[in-house]
Amino acid sequence: MSQLLDGQSAVVTGGASGIGRAISTAFARHGADVVVADRHEEPRRGGSPTHERIRAETDAEATFVECDVTDGAELEAAVDAADAFGGLDVMVNNAGIFGPMAPVAEIEFEAYRELMAINLDAVFRGSQIAADRLIDRGEGGAIVNVSSLAGLQGYAQLTPYCTAKAGVKNLTCSLAAELGPHGIRVNAIHPGEVETAMTTEDFPVFGTENADELAETIPLRKLGQPEDVANAAVFLASDLAGHVTAESLLVDGGARNTA
Repeated sequence: MSQLLDGQSAVVTGGASGIGRAISTAFARHGADVVVADRHEEPRRGGSPTHERIRAETDAEATFVECDVTDGAELEAAVDAADAFGGLDVMVNNAGIFGPMAPVAEIEFEAYRELMAINLDAVFRGSQIAADRLIDRGEGGAIVNVSSLAGLQGYAQLTPYCTAKAGVKNLTCSLAAELGPHGIRVNAIHPGEVETAMTTEDFPVFGTENADELAETIPLRKLGQPEDVANAAVFLASDLAGHVTAESLLVDGGARNTA
């Protein structure tokens, strides 16, 4: 395995499960030490905790930090945990939720605010804390924000989710403009349908008849896996993307640009 992230230290929010687990593991396999920041240590779909898996399967170091991303102090603690690995180099704002899924007139404002707090406000806070640490270190760095295909186009009955993920896109561009002079690159990943607990249990797509029908509308004729997003994150965090910032990288099998 190439060591694209050798000597780097990364924080991954929502790193215990799903896409975050895949990103954390891929980073470690490419040489990065990883802080897995999540509310829960155990992966939702089973298996050993992500930080333990990294230690067992790679030469990288990893630690778990309990972190509710809506709590600024806990986010700061997660970023500070990277100091044990030499200080923050890469921040991945990945944590997110999906619901509520309903007609806009039926959505409780409290549910809207909860989603925005996790899917957008926490990305701002995580980026803000990371920027402060990276500027102080003076060695550049990278911030990778996980948005969604829904951040580029609207979907009926998903108004809060689409709104938050679109906000992540423009937040990414604004941060890239501001932090570029410090050598800090900021990019967003926009996954399409990816197989996680969210899409198999919370709002089932995978494992249903609709999954095959949806796959047939995608040029690559398949839905995504967490590893597909993780590979994109490795690229954006590495020197291979040294002249890439303010980018919105689609990982959707070609769905959006051929619809």
